[in-house]
Amino acid sequence: MFFFIFIAWIGKPVNAACPLELSPPRVVVRFGDSLSANCTSSSDQTEGMGWESPYGGVDLTDGVTFLPFKIDSVPVWELEPMCYVNSRDGSQCTKVLPVTVYKMPDSVSLKNLRTVKEGQQFAIQCDIVNVAPARSLSVVWHKGNKILNSETFDESSPSPVSKSSVLTLTAHRDDDGAEIWCEAKLNLWPEEQGPPPVRSEEHTLTVLYPPTFIRASDETLDFPAGKSMTLNCNATGNPLPSYRWQFPQAAQEPYKNQNENYPVLTRTFKFPGIYTCTASNTQARHSHLRSAVSQPPSPWQQER
Repeated sequence: MFFFIFIAWIGKPVNAACPLELSPPRVVVRFGDSLSANCTSSSDQTEGMGWESPYGGVDLTDGVTFLPFKIDSVPVWELEPMCYVNSRDGSQCTKVLPVTVYKMPDSVSLKNLRTVKEGQQFAIQCDIVNVAPARSLSVVWHKGNKILNSETFDESSPSPVSKSSVLTLTAHRDDDGAEIWCEAKLNLWPEEQGPPPVRSEEHTLTVLYPPTFIRASDETLDFPAGKSMTLNCNATGNPLPSYRWQFPQAAQEPYKNQNENYPVLTRTFKFPGIYTCTASNTQARHSHLRSAVSQPPSPWQQER
């Protein structure tokens, strides 16, 4: 029984009996703003209290159990004010007030912005200027309504520094026209508290890709000669494709002025054969075949 009591006694934390309570228990303050906190002693044996700090320190005050601490304008990036209490038995206990001094970035901006080709790997840089403390900084990358990436930093300096985050992507045609941006935030408060993140401007991605026909396969169209029909050569691409039609040899002369830059042709085709559409842009040139086969007239049509 005595052995158990002895073990419990030597394992007791040294500060367990310290009667001090700090309110708030920690402080997050912007550089240059005011700071205030209270120190309260719950002991009835308190002789006096004080605050030790290079700024705003309070000398030992006798006969009090409550002592405020205040700085009108925080002038430094590191600050550890300490409240202490002297007891009538000559003992003293202390508690340090954890203080985090912060500064939001001067600016957040994107760099290395350029037009890219489909399949090309590229990098965009986000520059964050003069932020503190960088150990609490996170940079979040957005594309449209999606979060692409988040980065934090291993930084020991409490004073303002500049940081950069680089996002590497592979260009895809679906990204053409998408908005991308980054934002810098300090993770010093619970969600929805503290100042809002600082955002960069939005950048519209431009991805170049070759023409791709909306109808993927070539078609063989069976139609009576002399009837009106539609040939569709619509294609997507960036830059927007231009179109050129090639007609069967017999149709070259009649249609020589009709092969303009149109993706869709609707007209009367009098000649059978292969009608070819070519879609081109700066990335590639692709051809699409439309085979128009003329059917012989029916006996009823021959009689007429």
